Amino acid sequence: MLSNVRIVLVGTTHPGNIGSAARAMKTMGLSQLFLAEPKVAPDGQSIALAAGASDLLKNLVVTDDLASAIADCSLVIGTSARSRTLSWPMLDAREAGVKLASEANTGPVALVFGRENSGLSNEELQMCHYHVCIPANPEYSSLNLAQAVQLLSYETRMAHLAQTEQPSPEAEVEYPTQGQMEGLYQHLEQTLSHTGFIIKAHPGQVMNKLRRLFNRARPEQTELAILRGVLTSVDKTTGRKKGS
Repeated sequence: MLSNVRIVLVGTTHPGNIGSAARAMKTMGLSQLFLAEPKVAPDGQSIALAAGASDLLKNLVVTDDLASAIADCSLVIGTSARSRTLSWPMLDAREAGVKLASEANTGPVALVFGRENSGLSNEELQMCHYHVCIPANPEYSSLNLAQAVQLLSYETRMAHLAQTEQPSPEAEVEYPTQGQMEGLYQHLEQTLSHTGFIIKAHPGQVMNKLRRLFNRARPEQTELAILRGVLTSVDKTTGRKKGS
């Protein structure tokens, strides 16, 4: 299961952080390291700080952006250290570990960490189903990247061990990948623009709020198919051609 848990570092600027994150991951049994839009490549310092986890560096995946790194993931949790103008479903570290461990049984899941100096952008956070915040000391909440990776990887491992000892009797649910959800959002925006519900010149926050709604609802694979079918039916009724 742990091989399905993906750690994604976005816009990393220090090669040492890549190596330290790899070490933190390997101590907890995680092995899938992705770099999305990195500013630097792993180097000798990365290998030195990986301290025996250089195999993760050799096998890491580099992508041009976050969307590419999480396209095939059914669950994406983004780390956030501050509140945003548009609130998103929040988890603490333990809750995040439980969700990652549970849903990794059926396919890839991702835990996303932002830039060292500025974290994840609002647009990137909106690609995540949940946000997780580590409740550090409010008077001194300075956690470096590797420390954050270590804490959340630990919670994921502990949740995995608990599930191994007491397997859940519930049937496993199949959720859409993030790429499939992006397809729904694009289709929905096109349809709502065609019906006039969204005005292209002044779209407002409609799609952001709809993203938040669907992230909170977590539609299953079969429910996604129904939603796409509903939109296609509306398109046919209103005369919108595919791709228009």
